[in-house]
Amino acid sequence: MGNFAFYKFTFYEKTGCSGNARQKELLKSYDISFDVKSLLDTKWTYDELSKFFENLEVKDMVNPFAPQIKNNEIDIKNLSKDEAINLMIKTPILIKRPLMEINGNKICGFDIEKINKILNLKIDADKKINSCSSSDSCTNV
Repeated sequence: MGNFAFYKFTFYEKTGCSGNARQKELLKSYDISFDVKSLLDTKWTYDELSKFFENLEVKDMVNPFAPQIKNNEIDIKNLSKDEAINLMIKTPILIKRPLMEINGNKICGFDIEKINKILNLKIDADKKINSCSSSDSCTNV
């Protein structure tokens, strides 16, 4: 395993999310340490949040399981990137999780390929760990 003591790694999660718990356990199995913060309790600004979404389309930034999306209250196909980010600031449950910051690199979602590149690892990229399992008993998305 590598020496990750010199990395500044922050993992923004939804507290109690079983998918985020599995993702953190995978990182820990590689001896990666990180700070954990609540995605929902963080007071996001447009500038801070938008950096996690560079080169992403709206559909790749949004939590598809958020109640507003599932109940068709928000149609992400009709949102601009700016509109989506402003909605996420007001309603953080809309943010695709986790958000991760590793030495200034911002990642939206558990993108194993990006994690591998930044940390020079070889985590199995075929792991299905980026979404909730149908057996998860998550009561609030």
